[in-house]
Amino acid sequence: MANFKTTTQTSAGGVVFRQGQGQLEIALISVGEDGRWQLPKGLIGAQEAPEAAALREVREETGLHAENLGLIDEIEYWFFTRAQGERVRVHKRVLFYLMRFLSGSTDNHDWEVNEARWVEIDAAVQMLAFESEKKVVTRARELILAGPADPEETSRG
Repeated sequence: MANFKTTTQTSAGGVVFRQGQGQLEIALISVGEDGRWQLPKGLIGAQEAPEAAALREVREETGLHAENLGLIDEIEYWFFTRAQGERVRVHKRVLFYLMRFLSGSTDNHDWEVNEARWVEIDAAVQMLAFESEKKVVTRARELILAGPADPEETSRG
């Protein structure tokens, strides 16, 4: 059995949504040579809060500014990569947040992304490359359709 160096990475990202004309849409990005569709996410910087990293990554990868409404879920997975010529096993954690679209254009995504676009939420679930992200979007849809809790109601106790 081969021994591999193992490292941990923590990323944050978001499910950015908008509603209009009777349709619920989320922002997806296409990355890599194969044009894989996924949710925007990226590594959390040193001294950076996960919530701030999620908003920054969404802005960089989709061109959109959003309001963070709270954590949807945390997913974990393992993968292999190469670092300094060695094969490295990575344990990845990703925190996904629900985000309401405020402004911006998907045309303003960064160079790491092939394309960013708005997609109707059910179609987005079908397009996503990873089962874990499909589950995150399904949970996001449930939260959006349930509607936000009224902060005044919850504070009156």
